[in-house]
Amino acid sequence: MEAAPFVSAKVQPFRSSSSALLLSRNENIYRKNLKFKTRNFSVRAAANDGSSVVTLLDYGAGNVRSVRNAIRFLGYDIKDVQTPEDILNANRLIFPGVGAFAAAMDVLNQTGMAEALCTYIENDRPFLGICLGLQLLFESSEENGPVKGLGLIPGVVGRFDSSSGFRVPHIGWNAVQITKDSGILDDIGGCHVYFVHSYRAMPSNANNDWISSTCDYGDNFIASIRKGNVHAVQFHPEKSGNVGLSILRRFLYSKSDVTEQPAERKASKLAKRVIACLDVRTNDKGDLVVTKGDQYDVREHTKENEVRNLGKPVELAGQYYKDGADEISFLNITGFRDFPLGDLPMLQVLRNASENVFVPLTVGGGIRDFTDGNGRHYSSLEVASEYFRSGADKVSIGSDAVYAAEAYLKTGAVVVSIDPRRVYLKDPNEVECKAIKVMIPGPNGEEYVWYQCTVNGGREGRPIGAYELAKAVEDLGAGEILLNCIDCDGQGTGFDIELIKLVSDAVTIPVIASSGAGAVEHFSEVFTKTNASAALAAGIFHRKEVPIQSVKEHLSKVEIEVRM
Repeated sequence: MEAAPFVSAKVQPFRSSSSALLLSRNENIYRKNLKFKTRNFSVRAAANDGSSVVTLLDYGAGNVRSVRNAIRFLGYDIKDVQTPEDILNANRLIFPGVGAFAAAMDVLNQTGMAEALCTYIENDRPFLGICLGLQLLFESSEENGPVKGLGLIPGVVGRFDSSSGFRVPHIGWNAVQITKDSGILDDIGGCHVYFVHSYRAMPSNANNDWISSTCDYGDNFIASIRKGNVHAVQFHPEKSGNVGLSILRRFLYSKSDVTEQPAERKASKLAKRVIACLDVRTNDKGDLVVTKGDQYDVREHTKENEVRNLGKPVELAGQYYKDGADEISFLNITGFRDFPLGDLPMLQVLRNASENVFVPLTVGGGIRDFTDGNGRHYSSLEVASEYFRSGADKVSIGSDAVYAAEAYLKTGAVVVSIDPRRVYLKDPNEVECKAIKVMIPGPNGEEYVWYQCTVNGGREGRPIGAYELAKAVEDLGAGEILLNCIDCDGQGTGFDIELIKLVSDAVTIPVIASSGAGAVEHFSEVFTKTNASAALAAGIFHRKEVPIQSVKEHLSKVEIEVRM
């Protein structure tokens, strides 16, 4: 799974019919008798003609809007590759590889672009590969393989080993160690950059002369390569904030033109993420606003009973980016069923926000089958795909849109959102689901609790627990879990530590803690008492009760690594 679009799913508890979730993995994979030939590489200086055009190799496997926005933000125009000749004629070529290794190689081979790409790189032309765009340079990948790669760099791309306690996929902001003059990575030592991947290439004597930086995540894997004018990075500069823009700027501009340098940082390992969440809906006047509920109730308790209005979504997203949010999540809590797909209001929110926000964006809600006012029917997959094209990096889908997840489940990149509520018990044997003993007894002195999953905005309980659902979706290939708690939502009394510990101890994929944050200490508590990889908040940020920077300064003070 490399830079595939993320799908977050609010999943209905599984029944016997849930076998529909299991995917056919019939892919065109090169499995037999792989013979590798590593190409000889000669370095020559490439002239910088000052062109303001960047050639982008987008082979159609997923969303690259973020890369486009970053290039345009830095003042460059984009020419899309249509033919192999477009690669050979490029002055600067960026390859933001997305999707699966085998599918990417199929497209490159079938279109003749693989040979053109190898020729371009062998001639030491300015090249930047991103994520899968790095991995495809190697001899092969174990992802649904072995699958033959371009064979330019010795080595096999393999999966992270989660047996040592490291969570897979590797998601979040991590540090890189510069190993030689890297050119485009000058001055980013000690900074965090954003990764999202399950597979990585490893250093060896055979590829050592290519390596420009490494990253420590269980293994010390290759974070970037450089030889002459050829660069590639495993992380996502277009999602790495100002640090990532600095990297892209150094690739696009001549070195003498680059004056801006990121502030000195002291990154050393994977940071805990602080995520800002924006609940977006129409108010009673029809305007899109950011709101926040108490236990999912978003209306003011007044005579008018109006929707709580905490600001405009695009403006708030831009502010949170400046404030240092590691990710920004939009949750659409209004159903737009009369609009043609391309006119859905949340799509424009994404398009506008992604032009100036260079950290991961998530969107959820409203991603389901629907028929617009003109009688045109859209599948949930069509809706999800349009969100990706509009700038989403992750997409949250509802329980009635499970089929949309199937297109992405095979990549291991499904993020599942779970919405449980507490049900107290006197005897843990009262239910078949896992129950735990609680520190504080229930309202009638109950000593045990189980966490019942809900659907339909928390209005309907289902006969499955959060623990069981988390284990099931991990087995089905989920890449991350967003763990809410209806009882804590909007209360400001802290995260449900017992719930988060229960789930984060049960799975080996990253878990995002959500619901209940009211003070900076709540963030340090959830990170020290559980294995949560990230913590999400909404109301305290919107109401400016707790600034994002205050959360990070507090976490840093208590020696919890964060991106500053």
